[in-house]
Amino acid sequence: MKAMVVKAANQPFVLEERPNPQPGRGQVRIKVHACGVCHSDSFVAQGLWPGLQLPRITGHEVAGTIDALGDDVTTFKVGERVGVGWHGGHDGTCPACMRGKFIHCEHAMVTGISADGGYAEYMVAPAVAVARLPEGMPFDIAAPLLCAGVTTFNALRRSNVRPGDVVAIHGLGGLGHLGVQYARAMGFDTVAIARGPDKADFAHQLGARFYIDSEREDAAKVLQSLGGAQVILATAPSAAAIASMVGGLGIEGSLAIVAAAFEPMPISGVDLLTHDQRIQGWASGTAADSTDAMAFSQRMGVKPMIEKFPLDQAQAAYERMMSGKARFRAVLEM
Repeated sequence: MKAMVVKAANQPFVLEERPNPQPGRGQVRIKVHACGVCHSDSFVAQGLWPGLQLPRITGHEVAGTIDALGDDVTTFKVGERVGVGWHGGHDGTCPACMRGKFIHCEHAMVTGISADGGYAEYMVAPAVAVARLPEGMPFDIAAPLLCAGVTTFNALRRSNVRPGDVVAIHGLGGLGHLGVQYARAMGFDTVAIARGPDKADFAHQLGARFYIDSEREDAAKVLQSLGGAQVILATAPSAAAIASMVGGLGIEGSLAIVAAAFEPMPISGVDLLTHDQRIQGWASGTAADSTDAMAFSQRMGVKPMIEKFPLDQAQAAYERMMSGKARFRAVLEM
């Protein structure tokens, strides 16, 4: 098979010919049709993940067909259309593994980080990490939903929010443009927040009822004029910008952070205490969550906006994604 490999940190991907991987017990082999390019792929490309072993094939937004079954796999058949997201543990020996979270755990098998991922024509994955694609969903549309999609979908559906409540999406990039669509489809009074007046029409097209230009307006004050947001979904990776959103929360509102901002956030504990507010990080989900996210997306017409690249142009796709120039998710097609 052909694969784009990270041989060394901060070096370009290398195209290699490798033997097709063989599925072990409880695993399936997937013929990859499409793989999304995610900002989190930088954990491998830049050597940022603790204990990372290179070389590695990255990629955790994988859509394709089952090509072979390992021993003891009874839940899938060869030829089924499936996807794999950022699966983070599956042996059930600790709470992190049982939740399928990709946190630092000695038991974790993290797709595209501690195990080879989808920047290749074939990959293997535990059957418990595999989600079925909805009938008729194209592979290139499904791929980003297995990370960006399930992350924003889960953060919203597991929040303490009801249809009609004010929900704000901070940022209109790869995560945010999906977040607005999900919020609209879930029946929330949706507010989009971004920089610049040029994004207003796009925000309304996605389903936002209000658009706040954070360069010209105090987003927190505008949200308070709407009664306060029950949820603010932070999708832009700026610690200062995220912190400035807290003042826009309503009573018992929550700030759900899905953007990886590495700097400390200056947030007043008094504001949280006096309004019973909370801050929560949210990352990805299980295979069952991915199944739900894709099914909901298919049913409600939620789609990622994508740019497609052939496998051998993975470096160009990665650079375009990391630069923020991609509109809005880059996808490799095999």
